[in-house]
Amino acid sequence: MNKATVALVACAAIGFGTPAAPADAAPTFGEYVALGDSWAADATLNPDRTTEEFVPLGCAQSRGNYAKQVAAALEVPVFRDASCGGAVTDDMTGSQGAQRGMPLWSNPPQFDRLSPATDLVTILIGGNDAGLAAAVATCLTVDPTAAPCVGSFVANGVDRMSANIAAAEPKVAAAVQGIRAQAPRARILLLNYFKSVGTEGGCFPAVPISDADARWLGGKLIELNTMLARVAEATGVQLVDTYATSDGHDACQAPGVRWAEGLVPFTSDPVGPAVPFHPNQLGADHQARSVLAAVGR
Repeated sequence: MNKATVALVACAAIGFGTPAAPADAAPTFGEYVALGDSWAADATLNPDRTTEEFVPLGCAQSRGNYAKQVAAALEVPVFRDASCGGAVTDDMTGSQGAQRGMPLWSNPPQFDRLSPATDLVTILIGGNDAGLAAAVATCLTVDPTAAPCVGSFVANGVDRMSANIAAAEPKVAAAVQGIRAQAPRARILLLNYFKSVGTEGGCFPAVPISDADARWLGGKLIELNTMLARVAEATGVQLVDTYATSDGHDACQAPGVRWAEGLVPFTSDPVGPAVPFHPNQLGADHQARSVLAAVGR
C-alpha cells in the first residue's frame, strides 16, 4: 500500500467512522421518582386534572404537574410520582394522611417509591416544615393598613418564621441524604419555590393581604429559598432555581400571566377550581422547563 493509499484510508477512518456522541448530549434516565409537597404535586381541586395513578386522591396531585411533564419529555421508562399536598419531610419516611385526621386515605412513605435503580429524583419540600404556607392564611385581612402576619410572627425583634426556616434546614438536608442512601445512583435535583408574592408589596383587595404583610411574606420566601440553596450546596445536589426566573408572574398579575393563584379558588389556566396560593398550569409549566433545562433538555 503506497503512502497516498494509506492517507486515503486514514481520512476515511476519520471522516466515515462511527461518530462520537456530542459532548453536550442530554443524559437519559431509566427510573425517575418525584417527591415533595403541594408545590410539587401542583395541587388542584379540578377532578379532571387529578389522578390516583401514583397517590391517593387526597393528595390533589395534578395530571399536568412538572414531574409528569418531565417524565414525558425525557421518555423515562419507569416513573413514580409520590408528591402530595401538605407533605413535610417526615412524610418521606412515614405515611401521610390517616395520622393527621384524614382516615379515608394515606399516602405511603414517599421514599417507598425509590429503589437502587432510581437514577433521577426531583424533590421540592420545606415550605410546610417551616409553616410558611400555613402563615399565608394568617395574613388575610379586610384592613389594608393592618399587618396581622408581622404582628403574629415578629415580637421584640425576633421573627419566629425565620427561626422556623432555620429549624427546617437540617430536616431538608436529612431528606436529601435519605434519598442518596436509598437511591445511590440517582441524580438529585432540589427545587425551590417560585415567586407567588412580590417583595415590593401586594395588590389589595384583589389579594386581601396588606403591603406590609406582602413584603414580609416575600422576604420569608427568599429566606426559605436561601435555606434550600444552602442545603443543595452542603449535600452536593443540584439546585433548580425556579424563583430567579419568575419575576412578573406572582399572584397579583393578570390571568394568563400569573403562575400562582391568589385567594379566589379559581384559575383560568386551565379554567376550573384551584387551590389558593398554589401554582396553576402556567406555574407547573415553568417548573417543568426549569427541571428540563437543568438536565440539559
